[in-house]
Amino acid sequence: MKLVYRYRVKSLSGLLNEQARKVNDVWNFCNDRQKDALRFSRPWHTGFDLIKLTTGCSQELGLHSGTINDVCQQYAKSRQQRRRPYLRYRGRKALGWVPLKGRDLKREGNAFRFAGRTFRVFYSRPLPDGKICDGTNFSRDRRGNWSLNIVLELSEPAKRAPLREVGIDLGLKDLVTLSIADKVSAPQFYRQSEAQLAVAQRAHKKRRVATIHAQIAKRRNDFLHNLSTDLVRRFDLIAIGNVNAAGLAKTSMAKSVLDAGWSALRNQLAYKAIKHGVWFAEVDERFTTQVCSNCGAKPETRPRGIADLGIREWQCCDCGAVHDRDLNAAINILRRGRATLAAGISVLYGRADVNDSSHVG
Repeated sequence: MKLVYRYRVKSLSGLLNEQARKVNDVWNFCNDRQKDALRFSRPWHTGFDLIKLTTGCSQELGLHSGTINDVCQQYAKSRQQRRRPYLRYRGRKALGWVPLKGRDLKREGNAFRFAGRTFRVFYSRPLPDGKICDGTNFSRDRRGNWSLNIVLELSEPAKRAPLREVGIDLGLKDLVTLSIADKVSAPQFYRQSEAQLAVAQRAHKKRRVATIHAQIAKRRNDFLHNLSTDLVRRFDLIAIGNVNAAGLAKTSMAKSVLDAGWSALRNQLAYKAIKHGVWFAEVDERFTTQVCSNCGAKPETRPRGIADLGIREWQCCDCGAVHDRDLNAAINILRRGRATLAAGISVLYGRADVNDSSHVG
């Protein structure tokens, strides 16, 4: 498996700023050559074609040859992924980015050496022994701080026995509802800083606005990391609903949906599950709030669609069970997750029903 370790860079920021501008020049050169190919009806350039066209410019630009090659390959890859004939030009407003080959980065104690220069970093956590892979890069955030992102290839741990299971339903008021009847309220970091942000925006303080946005993102990211780490340590099997965050972000709930960070939480759970040997499944959550988790029916008394979002509790007219809307969805998500993973986990067969929470936690 591949993991990314990020370290804040505390030296040679001026050099990285200069190299980032040169990287933009290489990117824009690739864009120009692609437009030439379109203009003269020539075959579109591949990454290797662009590498040939940029051969010999390393010394003139002051960039490592591996960095130039990575820029060319990333341009071709991005153009293919976006299915566009050419891409946007990179200018002053583009975030700083300096890619490098994994073999060109050397460890030097708590620092790293690249292209004959030593970059000192805030060594916030130890870097495991492993192969440094391509994709490693320097990146700059909107406040001008540089980070070194190291891609490491590590051995994947063995899967744990699925003794403790949990289903997770994502929401706005309660960020996560677990199938064991635990809930975690949404912290709403953006809502807390909204008034402060409005004052800075009305005063046209761009730097202050950028700082507040960065603080909000940092607090949200820290909260989600703590939550996801706690979940993968507590449970051996995690099932979560595939709620369409991108779709809901186009509705009147957009601000709350983006503030919740559903997609970030799912991504963190996905890679941390691999790291900790946890079984993980992202399942279809359609009708999970409408299906009775006790009898499996879709009764007439069930809540329906967005119009019934205000209904938080309902009673099944078939079996008489009273359900908390989110808890009912979490239990159904766990069932679907077990069904999805059952083919790969033979010990799941013959286990107790998920309604029996005595074996969980």
